[in-house]
Amino acid sequence: MQITRYSTTARLLHWIMAALILLTIPAGFVMVQPGIDRGLQNALFIYHKNVGVLLFVLVALRLAWRLRNPPPPLPSHMPGWKARIAGATHAALYALLVLLPIAGYVRVRAGGFPIESLDALGAPSLVPRSDALAEVAKRVHYIAAISIAAVLATHVGAALHHGIVRRDGVFSRMWPPIGGRTR
Repeated sequence: MQITRYSTTARLLHWIMAALILLTIPAGFVMVQPGIDRGLQNALFIYHKNVGVLLFVLVALRLAWRLRNPPPPLPSHMPGWKARIAGATHAALYALLVLLPIAGYVRVRAGGFPIESLDALGAPSLVPRSDALAEVAKRVHYIAAISIAAVLATHVGAALHHGIVRRDGVFSRMWPPIGGRTR
């Protein structure tokens, strides 16, 4: 019998990361707004940096899991062009989920700022202190953040389309996060 759903591990990683990402993107945009209360701004920066570290670990785990446990095939009724768009969207998401925390890390460390979770573990900085490098990384992080917001909107829109409009089984490959039959 052909597997038609993602594994429970893949689904849990997906939905945990989705929740963290959907909280972290707005936190990142709010924390840099002028005039924001300093206490709120500090809390958002601490949250954003440390959840970024967690997301980097989770995406590494997710990629390792995916290499050993390939996703189920798309339904045979899906046109080739839709399958190619889905593949490109997933590739873009993974690339951005790797790029964003790396650019964020470089921006923070090169800027001379702490990453509290890594500092608590005694992890040394892997980049030199450099305002020029911090500025480049800040720009890369910002462009990648705008990009992931757009790609996520496409991904969520397609998931809702398949789950609510088409009801063709594509959304149920990833939902619910736990339980349900995998074959």
